[in-house]
Amino acid sequence: MRFNGFSRRHFAKIAAWSALAISSKSAEGVANAAVQNPKGSLAAFPRGFLWGTATSAYQIEGAIDEDGRGISIWDRFVHLNGKIIDQSTADVANDHYHRYKEDVQLIKALGAKAYRFSIAWPRVFPEGAGTPNPKGLDFYHRLVDELLANGIEPFATLYHWDLPQALQDRYGGWRSRETSKAFADYAGYVAERISDRVKSIFTINECGRLVQAGFGMGIDAPGLNLPQKEINQVRHHVALGHGLAVQAVRAHARRGTRVGPAENIEVCIPAIETPANVRAAEIATRELNAGYLTAILEGKYTDAFLAYAGANAPTYEPEDLKAIGSPIDFVGLNVYQPNQYVTAGENGHPFTLLPFPATYPRMDSSWLRIGPEAIYWAPRHVAKLWNVKSIYITENGTSAADKPTEDGKVYDIDRIMFLRNYLGQLHRATLEGVPVKGYFLWSLMDNFEWSDGYEKRFGLYHVDFKTQRRTPKLSASFYREVIKQNAVM
Repeated sequence: MRFNGFSRRHFAKIAAWSALAISSKSAEGVANAAVQNPKGSLAAFPRGFLWGTATSAYQIEGAIDEDGRGISIWDRFVHLNGKIIDQSTADVANDHYHRYKEDVQLIKALGAKAYRFSIAWPRVFPEGAGTPNPKGLDFYHRLVDELLANGIEPFATLYHWDLPQALQDRYGGWRSRETSKAFADYAGYVAERISDRVKSIFTINECGRLVQAGFGMGIDAPGLNLPQKEINQVRHHVALGHGLAVQAVRAHARRGTRVGPAENIEVCIPAIETPANVRAAEIATRELNAGYLTAILEGKYTDAFLAYAGANAPTYEPEDLKAIGSPIDFVGLNVYQPNQYVTAGENGHPFTLLPFPATYPRMDSSWLRIGPEAIYWAPRHVAKLWNVKSIYITENGTSAADKPTEDGKVYDIDRIMFLRNYLGQLHRATLEGVPVKGYFLWSLMDNFEWSDGYEKRFGLYHVDFKTQRRTPKLSASFYREVIKQNAVM
């Protein structure tokens, strides 16, 4: 799912960071939150821990021109020559739009009690703003009702990259604050209509990916290669869109509706767990996320971020930061890999970012470095730096070759290895009292994997895209047992 196509080691060159004030709370004395399951497993999660799985609209729904849906930037992008590795599109994808009842049964068969899905903005507002399309939201009403009827709690994401093409054409998409305002209007409209049944709403999925890959590197929609100042401005508008959406949800949703971001945090890990290295990793986490998540949680850009950006810093009004820092109810973290290993800095630098050796192990996707400790440190840093009381792992998983054998089954023991080790580190976090409330495995089933097309498979269920047949992989049995036991198996 994620990529690591750009380096931030240049942050280490910023001088005098040791003087920065870091908002944090001591991790010492954290209560031991271990809970034994009936079988006495030492790897049991806290009682009530929420186990789920996740997908996104564009990757699975298909039906791109049905019931009044508008065109998204990804609809346009996938039809450009050479943009998708296998030259595929998501015009049909998993045909989830017509098969959602069948797919809900896949979730139920796992024993999962939660499902994170995204709502396609162009289904609801085909032009991005203006007149809504009732048939678009009707699909999500049907999906939510089906989930609830099967004892599955719905978690909705408002934006998972499928911007209405009309906003891209009219304003340049996220290059304009007009898109931030349009997103808030869309968020308020949706929240008012689904919050009677959907109690948890994520605003924007992975600002880090959509900005850098879509506007900086050109490998995601809309496929632009902007200069750094414009990239920083795009990121600011996405952050503003998040903040205005939070305010819109507060204004229009039912009382008790919870809202927060879902971000692929830059995970900084102490290479050796000494107090000095741990502190260095905390500072690095704050600064390497300064353009988005730190701004959301502190309501400001850090001095170091602005100093480094210099003339490339985004332009904004003070009211923007107030909106960006609107109080949230939880933080969602998409965690796949360690982004940086860190040691304490020298010569006045608060941290040093270490290079990855060529021999560092990876999964089937070349970008996916194996580092189970990432899922321990990411929520721990967020809880300590910003005193966040409710955290969800909103994505975690891996691609694998996943070819059916002669008996028609998929024995994805590499994925099981990956999940077992990552969940072991997540258990470590909950054992130490880090407030992780739930985990959404990416993904429920194989789907359209953005620029990789259908070449990379992340699902618990194998999908034959010619027949749309869903077949559980061995990892589905593994995850079912984890959920049943509420423990790492």
